[in-house]
Amino acid sequence: MAKEVTRRQDNYSQWYNDLVVKADLAEQSAVRGCMVIKPYGYAIWEKMQQELDKRFKATGVKNAYFPLFIPKSFFSREAEHVAGFAKECAVVTHHRLMNDPKGKGVVVDPEAKLEEELIVRPTSETIIWSTYKNWINSWRDLPILCNQWCNVVRWEMRTRLFLRTAEFLWQEGHTAHATSAEAAAKAEEMVGVYADFARNVMALPVIVGHKSPNERFAGAIDTLTIEAMMQDGKALQAGTSHFLGQNFAKSFDVQFANKEGKLEYVWATSWGVSTRLMGALIMSHGDDNGLVLPPALAPIQVVMVPIYKGEDERNAILDKMYEIKKELEKDGKSVHIDDRDTLRPGFKFAEWELKGVPVRVAIGPRDLAAGTVELARRDTLEKVSASVDGLAATIENLLVDIPNNIYAKAEAFRNANIRKCDSWEEFKEEIQKGGFLLCHWDGTPETEQAIKDETKATIRCIPVDSCVCEEEGVDIYSGKPSKRRVVFAISY
Repeated sequence: MAKEVTRRQDNYSQWYNDLVVKADLAEQSAVRGCMVIKPYGYAIWEKMQQELDKRFKATGVKNAYFPLFIPKSFFSREAEHVAGFAKECAVVTHHRLMNDPKGKGVVVDPEAKLEEELIVRPTSETIIWSTYKNWINSWRDLPILCNQWCNVVRWEMRTRLFLRTAEFLWQEGHTAHATSAEAAAKAEEMVGVYADFARNVMALPVIVGHKSPNERFAGAIDTLTIEAMMQDGKALQAGTSHFLGQNFAKSFDVQFANKEGKLEYVWATSWGVSTRLMGALIMSHGDDNGLVLPPALAPIQVVMVPIYKGEDERNAILDKMYEIKKELEKDGKSVHIDDRDTLRPGFKFAEWELKGVPVRVAIGPRDLAAGTVELARRDTLEKVSASVDGLAATIENLLVDIPNNIYAKAEAFRNANIRKCDSWEEFKEEIQKGGFLLCHWDGTPETEQAIKDETKATIRCIPVDSCVCEEEGVDIYSGKPSKRRVVFAISY
């Protein structure tokens, strides 16, 4: 029997947890709140990295690496930033262990206390801006466009694999600019990169917008976001890009001589996405049979399953499969032949459906004699007979159509669950149904917080695309005038 997962309609949360584990993506580790990303899951993350990395580099960004440990004093220099992360920080206080004098294992050596405690990075603005001070003297040194791929630690109390863990993988870009306009443009450019990746690689429809003041990154003047809707109607913040103004430059005294020779503080951005994207991929496309992967992110794009009786049939079918595999690999496709002889074909079909492989090819003795194969596409579970002649082109067409289809399906679901809402009573009822509510907001953090306290709903973004929201109205909660609608939702 294949590994079964809970049905979405029975328990969506359990369905997600089952899928992460049973599709061999990740599992809980011996360290509370941390995960082990298994090879199949990491292969998907590697493809995400590759696609994003080439997009970053096309904008002039270069990769670098900065320390995992950050002096505690650095966090004291930017008050809003430290306040935003203080409750999540892991702190290193000692640098050595010793044998317990009472014979009970090892203990911290009290003589090895650090002169200054170190924070295990929750994000790297402070350590990077202390470094940029050494790199920047004049306008000729700007812009600096750096990105790093790394891990970060945010000590979460309630964790869920990929969505929220104490340690996770991500990239964080940090750029330095001579002008406010240049930095703001970079922040907009990078959220555009994220939106392009989400839509054209993940097949994930997203809304691009500005975060409200309450939801901005700690220390940012403006935060841009891409927001996606999962199949349970909850929102997922899939990536953010921040215009940091001169806050960090002033905190670390990073100045440059402009073309007139006058000293100015540098302007900054930061932007990042994380392994949370894995959660978005699962929850936006998965079904009751398992993962549904867009071909660009699938570790295996085509799996081939032989159906045979006896060694002669097996050898003949596998010979044909290796011919087909060789042809497909010439076109850059990733192909796997499942030649395990201890499992029935039905078990293999279910396993590869669970793992979300976009296209399955099955060949039995009749197919071999007729010069045909059975093709099954993962997104619709449709099966068709196809000729071996021209099979590479047939599969290529499938691999183009599949992401278009799963994007259209996700977009149709999202659009069907976006609703306008104009009264507080209606809002309280509708928000419990899930989806995105387009509501008027008076622009005050007090109203935003009151709505969150009463309903758990937050402003996901002030849209700049995907929704037409500029119109006069009144705030659903306060009744004060409003010039636009914003996106409210309950989020992960």
